[in-house]
Amino acid sequence: MSKLTSILLWPIIAGILVAVLMLTFFPQGISPSLALVEPIQQEPAQPTVPSSTTGPVSYADAVSKAAPAVVNIYTRTRVEDRSETPLEEPGNRDFYDKTPDHEREKYLSSLGSGVIISPQGYIITNNHVVADADSILVALRDGREAEALIIGTDPETDLAILKVELGNLAVINLGSSESIRVGDVVLAIGNPYGVGQTVTMGIISATGRNQLGINTYENFIQTDAAINPGNSGGALINAQGNMIGINTAIFSRSGGSQGIGFAIPSDLVTNILKGIIENGRIVRGWLGIEIQVMTPALAESFGIKDDKGLIIAGIFRDSPAHQAGLQPGDIMIKIDGKVIQSGHSAMNQIAAAKPGTVIVMGLLRNNEPLTVEVTIGNRPPTRPNSQPN
Repeated sequence: MSKLTSILLWPIIAGILVAVLMLTFFPQGISPSLALVEPIQQEPAQPTVPSSTTGPVSYADAVSKAAPAVVNIYTRTRVEDRSETPLEEPGNRDFYDKTPDHEREKYLSSLGSGVIISPQGYIITNNHVVADADSILVALRDGREAEALIIGTDPETDLAILKVELGNLAVINLGSSESIRVGDVVLAIGNPYGVGQTVTMGIISATGRNQLGINTYENFIQTDAAINPGNSGGALINAQGNMIGINTAIFSRSGGSQGIGFAIPSDLVTNILKGIIENGRIVRGWLGIEIQVMTPALAESFGIKDDKGLIIAGIFRDSPAHQAGLQPGDIMIKIDGKVIQSGHSAMNQIAAAKPGTVIVMGLLRNNEPLTVEVTIGNRPPTRPNSQPN
């Protein structure tokens, strides 16, 4: 081998020997940072198992179960018009009965929804759907129509019961609203804008909504299922097709759905239905007082530390409260030993008491505790000042 060839081969052979030694003693390389890192332990991904609360792909079965019991309601109300000429809007011209003396009668039509709740033809709807109506026409999903009679109303919860003389009626299944939860899927069925029976879907957004100024007695289910004018009185059902509420009102700045709708819980509907059928109207307890909610500022002005309780702001003459000696300025603290948590709960507790029942009121008068017995009276029929959608 020539001297030149030996000179060229020795560096190559030396490099190969160094590489073999490094691979033998440092199989992961010589970088200190990499050599000190521990290998990452990973568990293999487990397949996802659907939980028992996973919803169905379709709610068609629930709709098929409930929708036949939801009806469209059309009302007609006669209104006198004494103007010299009828309104010129095309939508109003046909409502007038033209007479020579220009004293005309105008017929106003409105629409809503209702739910068949018994094979005997009883239908639940909102009171504001049928209030002051001269005639009520109920249109069933199967195409039949019938005039309806008002069996009874409860304006303070905005509910009314109608009856039609028809046979072979589909009846809704009443579910309990006590077990509903925020996040449950719900479906609203009704007749929005008179386009025909329509189903919308959403969830329960909240429960126990009150102090909205819609009704006297409020305990609403809030939902984001689209509710529009004409849906009033229709059914709010769960994913199993059972009715859990009656759609009643919407919160809207435009008149259309904005994802805030309210429904009367089915448990309240059942109680109202039973009361009207048994007594012809709802019987509620009554004290005859006007109340003001206690606030920290008012508590300070009264010189008391606790801001719980209700201030009696006024008393009706000859009412149970007046006869028991209650006075304006008294602060109601307890009812039958139960501490008053809110005006809503206190009003419901009093309304639930049967007329003639004696309750014990815990009061503060001039910062002195006082106990007074009051005999509950019969709440006179009233009508709320609200204007539900």
